[in-house]
Amino acid sequence: MKMTLFLANMAFVAMTLSCNGRTVNTNSGSSDNGAAQQFVEFVADSAYHFLQAQCEFGPRVPQTPAHTACAQYIQSRLNQFCDTVHVQQVNVTTFDGKNLTAQNMVGVINPDATQRILLLAHWDCRPWADKDEDPTKHKESVMGANDAASGTAVILELARIMHENRPAIGVDLLLVDVEDWGDYDNEDSWALGTQAWARDFRSFMGDSYAPSFGILLDMVGAHGARFAPEYYSQYNAPSVVTLVWETAQDAGFGQFFVQDGGGGVTDDHVVVNKAGIPCIDIIDMRGDGFFDGWHTTHDTLDAIDPVTLKAVGQTLSNIIYNF
Repeated sequence: MKMTLFLANMAFVAMTLSCNGRTVNTNSGSSDNGAAQQFVEFVADSAYHFLQAQCEFGPRVPQTPAHTACAQYIQSRLNQFCDTVHVQQVNVTTFDGKNLTAQNMVGVINPDATQRILLLAHWDCRPWADKDEDPTKHKESVMGANDAASGTAVILELARIMHENRPAIGVDLLLVDVEDWGDYDNEDSWALGTQAWARDFRSFMGDSYAPSFGILLDMVGAHGARFAPEYYSQYNAPSVVTLVWETAQDAGFGQFFVQDGGGGVTDDHVVVNKAGIPCIDIIDMRGDGFFDGWHTTHDTLDAIDPVTLKAVGQTLSNIIYNF
């Protein structure tokens, strides 16, 4: 993904806003019908296990054995926890002329539910640690503990708890490939897997597929994470930003979900918004960049804090069970 700096301190919208034809009520302490809030625990240690398991394969760079093995692992977990799993394999061409087969996976919870939300993350790793402070390491692969095993791990743990505690709504868990094989000077070179999904998703999700909104998880596991409302998220789906940030505040995670505006990020959510689904990005932004290990050899398990995984995962669990 690529950061673009904006003066993005857009004011938060009113407490109740329209989102894709549905009113999203973000009043704390009650659901839309006045019932007491439900709480289903997000287990950070379990999420960390899913994160560690991905890293044990090594950097999940497309067209490597680690990538193939991790795809099998993720699919097996989705098969274990979800009602239906769709696998989309599609050929993509990278900015540097590589022909790759992207493997996107969608785990479906409650396929017959008409009210749905979409959660997504990328699961591939950047081939080059080109932001490392040591130039001799720029051609090494990135382990990707935070970018992107953390988002994938949170989604797998949410799949596990929804398998055990069936929510009232439908939830689609999209794990996309070939996000991070991009050129910083070419915005269209990123999120190739999501671009492929956006072109074809109704062929396997159904012609009428229209989730109320989407939430992208990217770099959601590092020590000292700072999730500011991202520019394109506020522009395209302000009510969803309000819902997520207020839910996090109510759950006691305000030190992670800060209220000042962040920059714009060329990430998977931009593609999803263009496909007609309002989508936001929960992403660790710090000043004019991302977390310190971004696209370096330092994006390892040492960078991960289960408390951060808990903050993001519990916020999403609270939304799922009270939407």
